[in-house]
Amino acid sequence: MNPIVWLVILVVLLVIEIITLGLSTIWFAGGALAAFIAALLGADLYLEIILFLAVSLVLLLFTRPVVMRYLNANKTATNVDSLIGEQAIVTKPINNLLGQGEVMVGGTPWSARSAEENGAIEKDAIVRVLKVDGVKLIVERKENVHAE
Repeated sequence: MNPIVWLVILVVLLVIEIITLGLSTIWFAGGALAAFIAALLGADLYLEIILFLAVSLVLLLFTRPVVMRYLNANKTATNVDSLIGEQAIVTKPINNLLGQGEVMVGGTPWSARSAEENGAIEKDAIVRVLKVDGVKLIVERKENVHAE
């Protein structure tokens, strides 16, 4: 009876992994596979459980970091993430006190605020994008350079 239980656990874990695609249960599916094989070979239940836990833990600790690094290696900054560090031109004066300001980055207008608390930056100034706060870009003035 134990091999059937381990087979059901294995299938359930694989189905969850396929549905979520989060690499969260695949490690335990490996442990369930090892316990299933042990059950087929006639191992005692306590040995099957120890094998399940040990194989799952080893897979989780040693292969997950490698797999995650490999999967995230080709991740490219997209949309908002790619704007950080870019230069922009102020198209509407930035005034934090009034909550006004707009910059143009890569041909796209963005609402903007100065990184300085009460900052104000005039139109046509060149700024650098520091971060994104909601839908606004937080920018800092580049060293007294203006667009032409």
